Amino acid sequence: MRIGICPGSFDPVTNGHIDIFERASKLVDQLIVAVSTNPNKHSLFTMEERADMIRQSVKHIPNIQVDYQEGLLNAYVKSKDSHVIIRGLRALSDFEYEFQRALFAKQLDDDIETIFIMTNNKYSFLSSTGIRELARFHGNLEGLVPNIVKEALHKKFDESL
Repeated sequence: MRIGICPGSFDPVTNGHIDIFERASKLVDQLIVAVSTNPNKHSLFTMEERADMIRQSVKHIPNIQVDYQEGLLNAYVKSKDSHVIIRGLRALSDFEYEFQRALFAKQLDDDIETIFIMTNNKYSFLSSTGIRELARFHGNLEGLVPNIVKEALHKKFDESL
């Protein structure tokens, strides 16, 4: 069984992420979306909230599992009997960052391969950071995030007023 790992902070998950999950799920027998913490970022949602929003947003993808990942990604990939990391790319700046991460992962374990999937053009501008900012100022989130995420963002920012 070929298992692919799609790691990220997903704070929050966007329709761009969902598009990558849908397309990646066709390349592997099982896709694990690994919700992780980024020590360089302050998360708006807890890992549990993020994982729950993803689970609710990907019910239509039969071979997907949502999990938590902390620590070294390579160790997590091996613990899941996988050799494949799947990353979504939006722009050249993403490629430079993700390419360096892929080389680092390969240096640590030559058996691990990273697959890059280019975003759909209609999501190329979309980022979790941009979504958080748009939601904070009550901008229109229609078509950018799943409904469950839209509701969670409205609730989060309405509570902070």
